[in-house]
Amino acid sequence: MRFRVDVAADVDSIPWDQVFSPARGVAYDLIRAQDEALAAELHDHGYAGSSLRPLGLSAPRFRGAGRRTGVYGASGDGTVWFGSPVPRVAAALLAGVAGRTQLRWGTVALRVRGVQLEPMPDHSRGWADFSTVTEVLVKFEDRFIHPDHPRYAERLCHNLRHKADVLGLPGDLEIDIVSYGPARKFLVQRAPRYGSTVQLRVHADPVLLDALYEWGLGLNTNQGFGWIR
Repeated sequence: MRFRVDVAADVDSIPWDQVFSPARGVAYDLIRAQDEALAAELHDHGYAGSSLRPLGLSAPRFRGAGRRTGVYGASGDGTVWFGSPVPRVAAALLAGVAGRTQLRWGTVALRVRGVQLEPMPDHSRGWADFSTVTEVLVKFEDRFIHPDHPRYAERLCHNLRHKADVLGLPGDLEIDIVSYGPARKFLVQRAPRYGSTVQLRVHADPVLLDALYEWGLGLNTNQGFGWIR
Protein backbone atom coordinates (compact mmCIF):
# COMPACT_ATOMS: atom_id res chain seq x y z
CA MET A 1 0.00 0.00 0.00
CA ARG A 2 1.06 3.58 -0.65
CA PHE A 3 -0.81 6.81 -0.13
CA ARG A 4 -0.40 10.55 -0.53
CA VAL A 5 -1.02 13.21 2.08
CA ASP A 6 -1.81 16.62 0.64
CA VAL A 7 -0.36 19.31 2.89
CA ALA A 8 -0.01 23.06 3.22
CA ALA A 9 3.07 24.62 4.80
CA ASP A 10 2.77 27.51 7.22
CA VAL A 11 5.98 29.07 5.85
CA ASP A 12 7.40 29.76 2.38
CA SER A 13 10.58 27.71 2.84
CA ILE A 14 12.10 24.81 4.80
CA PRO A 15 15.72 24.89 6.03
CA TRP A 16 17.85 22.61 3.85
CA ASP A 17 18.97 20.56 6.85
CA GLN A 18 15.29 19.79 7.60
CA VAL A 19 14.28 18.55 4.16
CA PHE A 20 15.08 14.91 5.00
CA SER A 21 16.10 14.91 8.67
CA PRO A 22 12.54 14.81 10.15
CA ALA A 23 11.25 12.05 7.83
CA ARG A 24 12.11 8.99 9.92
CA GLY A 25 10.74 10.57 13.09
CA VAL A 26 7.48 11.46 11.33
CA ALA A 27 7.04 7.89 10.08
CA TYR A 28 7.79 6.30 13.46
CA ASP A 29 5.47 8.75 15.20
CA LEU A 30 2.60 7.73 12.92
CA ILE A 31 3.29 4.02 13.47
CA ARG A 32 3.78 4.43 17.22
CA ALA A 33 0.35 6.03 17.59
CA GLN A 34 -1.19 2.76 16.36
CA ASP A 35 1.31 0.03 17.22
CA GLU A 36 4.00 0.85 19.79
CA ALA A 37 5.60 -2.59 19.58
CA LEU A 38 6.00 -2.37 15.81
CA ALA A 39 7.49 1.13 16.00
CA ALA A 40 9.99 -0.02 18.64
CA GLU A 41 10.95 -3.10 16.61
CA LEU A 42 11.56 -1.11 13.43
CA HIS A 43 13.44 1.64 15.22
CA ASP A 44 15.63 -0.55 17.40
CA HIS A 45 16.22 -3.65 15.26
CA GLY A 46 14.72 -3.53 11.77
CA TYR A 47 12.32 -6.08 10.32
CA ALA A 48 12.26 -9.88 10.29
CA GLY A 49 15.83 -10.26 11.55
CA SER A 50 17.18 -7.74 9.05
CA SER A 51 18.43 -4.21 9.63
CA LEU A 52 16.17 -3.03 6.80
CA ARG A 53 12.97 -1.13 7.57
CA PRO A 54 10.32 -1.93 4.92
CA LEU A 55 8.77 1.50 4.61
CA GLY A 56 9.25 4.50 2.42
CA LEU A 57 8.19 8.08 2.31
CA SER A 58 9.09 11.24 0.48
CA ALA A 59 10.33 14.58 1.65
CA PRO A 60 7.58 17.18 1.13
CA ARG A 61 7.12 18.27 -2.47
CA PHE A 62 5.54 21.67 -3.14
CA ARG A 63 3.94 23.15 -6.23
CA GLY A 64 4.15 26.84 -6.98
CA ALA A 65 7.01 27.41 -4.52
CA GLY A 66 9.46 28.66 -7.11
CA ARG A 67 13.23 28.32 -6.94
CA ARG A 68 15.25 30.52 -4.62
CA THR A 69 18.94 30.33 -3.85
CA GLY A 70 19.79 28.72 -0.56
CA VAL A 71 16.29 27.63 0.51
CA TYR A 72 13.91 24.74 -0.14
CA GLY A 73 10.73 26.46 -1.26
CA ALA A 74 7.40 25.61 0.38
CA SER A 75 3.81 26.58 -0.36
CA GLY A 76 0.20 25.86 0.51
CA ASP A 77 0.06 23.11 -2.14
CA GLY A 78 2.31 20.20 -1.20
CA THR A 79 2.39 16.42 -0.89
CA VAL A 80 4.11 13.83 1.30
CA TRP A 81 3.92 10.18 0.23
CA PHE A 82 4.07 7.10 2.47
CA GLY A 83 4.13 3.38 1.71
CA SER A 84 5.14 -0.12 2.73
CA PRO A 85 4.92 -3.59 1.18
CA VAL A 86 4.19 -5.02 4.67
CA PRO A 87 0.46 -4.74 5.43
CA ARG A 88 0.96 -4.23 9.18
CA VAL A 89 3.38 -1.35 8.60
CA ALA A 90 1.28 0.24 5.86
CA ALA A 91 -1.91 -0.01 7.93
CA ALA A 92 -0.23 1.64 10.93
CA LEU A 93 1.05 4.50 8.77
CA LEU A 94 -2.35 5.10 7.20
CA ALA A 95 -4.25 4.87 10.49
CA GLY A 96 -1.69 7.17 12.08
CA VAL A 97 -2.44 9.90 9.55
CA ALA A 98 -6.22 9.49 9.77
CA GLY A 99 -7.79 12.25 11.81
CA ARG A 100 -4.59 14.31 12.06
CA THR A 101 -4.83 17.96 11.26
CA GLN A 102 -1.10 18.45 10.78
CA LEU A 103 2.26 16.75 10.40
CA ARG A 104 5.17 18.31 12.25
CA TRP A 105 8.13 18.34 9.84
CA GLY A 106 10.97 19.54 12.02
CA THR A 107 10.19 23.15 12.87
CA VAL A 108 7.59 23.40 10.09
CA ALA A 109 3.88 22.65 10.52
CA LEU A 110 2.29 20.93 7.53
CA ARG A 111 -1.50 21.23 7.62
CA VAL A 112 -3.16 18.05 6.36
CA ARG A 113 -5.57 18.84 3.51
CA GLY A 114 -6.45 15.28 2.52
CA VAL A 115 -5.31 11.66 2.27
CA GLN A 116 -5.64 9.47 -0.81
CA LEU A 117 -4.68 5.87 -1.54
CA GLU A 118 -2.70 5.38 -4.75
CA PRO A 119 -3.55 2.50 -7.11
CA MET A 120 -0.90 -0.06 -7.96
CA PRO A 121 0.32 0.09 -11.58
CA ASP A 122 0.08 -3.08 -13.65
CA HIS A 123 3.43 -4.87 -13.37
CA SER A 124 2.26 -8.16 -14.92
CA ARG A 125 4.63 -7.72 -17.90
CA GLY A 126 7.58 -8.40 -15.59
CA TRP A 127 9.22 -5.01 -16.02
CA ALA A 128 8.56 -1.45 -14.91
CA ASP A 129 9.92 2.01 -15.58
CA PHE A 130 10.63 3.61 -12.20
CA SER A 131 11.43 7.30 -11.87
CA THR A 132 12.24 8.71 -8.44
CA VAL A 133 11.15 12.05 -7.04
CA THR A 134 13.79 11.97 -4.31
CA GLU A 135 17.46 11.07 -4.57
CA VAL A 136 18.48 7.40 -4.44
CA LEU A 137 21.31 6.52 -2.06
CA VAL A 138 23.73 3.79 -3.14
CA LYS A 139 27.03 2.89 -1.45
CA PHE A 140 30.21 1.16 -2.62
CA GLU A 141 33.12 0.62 -0.24
CA ASP A 142 31.42 2.74 2.41
CA ARG A 143 30.95 5.82 0.27
CA PHE A 144 28.00 7.12 -1.69
CA ILE A 145 28.20 6.71 -5.46
CA HIS A 146 26.22 8.11 -8.38
CA PRO A 147 24.73 6.49 -11.51
CA ASP A 148 27.84 7.22 -13.58
CA HIS A 149 29.93 4.99 -11.29
CA PRO A 150 30.81 1.60 -12.89
CA ARG A 151 29.53 -0.31 -9.84
CA TYR A 152 26.29 1.62 -9.40
CA ALA A 153 23.93 -0.82 -11.14
CA GLU A 154 25.52 -3.79 -9.37
CA ARG A 155 25.20 -2.20 -5.91
CA LEU A 156 21.63 -1.06 -6.51
CA CYS A 157 20.71 -4.57 -7.66
CA HIS A 158 22.27 -5.91 -4.46
CA ASN A 159 20.07 -3.56 -2.44
CA LEU A 160 16.92 -4.60 -4.31
CA ARG A 161 17.72 -8.32 -3.91
CA HIS A 162 18.24 -7.75 -0.19
CA LYS A 163 14.77 -6.20 -0.05
CA ALA A 164 13.37 -9.24 -1.88
CA ASP A 165 15.05 -11.61 0.59
CA VAL A 166 13.60 -9.76 3.60
CA LEU A 167 10.11 -10.00 2.11
CA GLY A 168 10.51 -13.62 1.00
CA LEU A 169 10.04 -12.72 -2.68
CA PRO A 170 11.85 -13.89 -5.85
CA GLY A 171 15.08 -11.93 -6.13
CA ASP A 172 16.01 -12.42 -9.78
CA LEU A 173 16.17 -8.97 -11.38
CA GLU A 174 18.00 -6.76 -13.82
CA ILE A 175 18.08 -2.99 -14.14
CA ASP A 176 18.82 -0.60 -16.99
CA ILE A 177 19.71 2.99 -16.12
CA VAL A 178 17.72 5.20 -18.48
CA SER A 179 18.65 8.63 -17.12
CA TYR A 180 19.61 10.38 -13.91
CA GLY A 181 19.71 13.80 -12.30
CA PRO A 182 22.66 15.76 -10.92
CA ALA A 183 24.55 14.63 -7.83
CA ARG A 184 23.21 16.40 -4.77
CA LYS A 185 24.23 16.64 -1.13
CA PHE A 186 21.85 16.72 1.84
CA LEU A 187 22.43 16.80 5.57
CA VAL A 188 20.54 14.29 7.69
CA GLN A 189 21.09 14.80 11.41
CA ARG A 190 24.25 16.72 10.40
CA ALA A 191 25.59 13.73 8.44
CA PRO A 192 26.05 14.17 4.66
CA ARG A 193 24.08 12.09 2.17
CA TYR A 194 24.89 12.11 -1.55
CA GLY A 195 22.52 10.85 -4.23
CA SER A 196 20.79 11.41 -7.55
CA THR A 197 17.28 10.96 -8.85
CA VAL A 198 17.16 8.13 -11.38
CA GLN A 199 14.96 6.65 -14.06
CA LEU A 200 15.33 2.89 -14.33
CA ARG A 201 13.80 -0.01 -16.19
CA VAL A 202 13.60 -2.89 -13.71
CA HIS A 203 12.99 -6.47 -14.88
CA ALA A 204 11.71 -8.64 -12.03
CA ASP A 205 8.85 -10.77 -10.77
CA PRO A 206 5.64 -8.66 -10.76
CA VAL A 207 5.20 -9.22 -7.02
CA LEU A 208 8.66 -7.77 -6.35
CA LEU A 209 7.95 -4.81 -8.64
CA ASP A 210 4.80 -4.14 -6.62
CA ALA A 211 6.81 -4.27 -3.38
CA LEU A 212 9.51 -1.90 -4.67
CA TYR A 213 6.86 0.57 -5.80
CA GLU A 214 5.52 0.59 -2.23
CA TRP A 215 8.94 0.69 -0.55
CA GLY A 216 11.36 2.69 -2.71
CA LEU A 217 14.86 2.24 -4.13
CA GLY A 218 18.26 2.27 -2.49
CA LEU A 219 19.27 3.02 1.09
CA ASN A 220 17.46 5.04 3.75
CA THR A 221 13.99 4.93 2.22
CA ASN A 222 12.61 5.47 5.74
CA GLN A 223 14.48 8.78 5.70
CA GLY A 224 12.67 9.94 2.56
CA PHE A 225 15.16 8.87 -0.13
CA GLY A 226 14.47 6.78 -3.23
CA TRP A 227 10.72 7.42 -3.42
CA ILE A 228 9.27 6.33 -6.77
CA ARG A 229 7.08 8.75 -8.72
